[in-house]
Amino acid sequence: MHELKPLTPLGGETPKIDSFDGLRISECPEWALASVTARRGRAIDAAAAVEKLIGTALPDIAMSATAGPFTAFWSGPQQWMIEAPHDSHEDLAAQLKAAVGETASITEQTDGWCRFDLEGARCHDVLERLCNANTRAMERGHATRTRLEHLGCFLICRTKDIHFSVMGPRSSAGSIHHALTVAATSAI
Repeated sequence: MHELKPLTPLGGETPKIDSFDGLRISECPEWALASVTARRGRAIDAAAAVEKLIGTALPDIAMSATAGPFTAFWSGPQQWMIEAPHDSHEDLAAQLKAAVGETASITEQTDGWCRFDLEGARCHDVLERLCNANTRAMERGHATRTRLEHLGCFLICRTKDIHFSVMGPRSSAGSIHHALTVAATSAI
């Protein structure tokens, strides 16, 4: 019998946390993630079904919305990512599929992405070195797709000026972490 152990995107048994003066960078593997894409002509029905499940309206372009354990962020025309705590929503994609039926396509995304949270007053100093997003203008709930170094990532403002999430391809977790920590070392 195999004795499998879950590993974080960086390959550890526990999430990596890096501390700097005025900034903490945390690996956040504890989130389930699923994508929702409305089917042709079914956008209103799909949105209503997802909204009923997660308890908030799906966000518009460049925005996120949070209600209870769920956060949704816009990822493209009639497309959203939904996240929730993995411990309580390991089957998030199945929950969404049951809710939307044939109005949308749902895909499991949990192991396809990694998330790093930057918390502290020095977030801007790091992010300004890595991407072209105007983080100083971002309010809570703003979300954008940007390049962080050479990688396409989502950037979500959780709390204005002091808490951002960077979500990128899990296969590039090491590169994203390296870019964040090198920029932090340079800036701080």
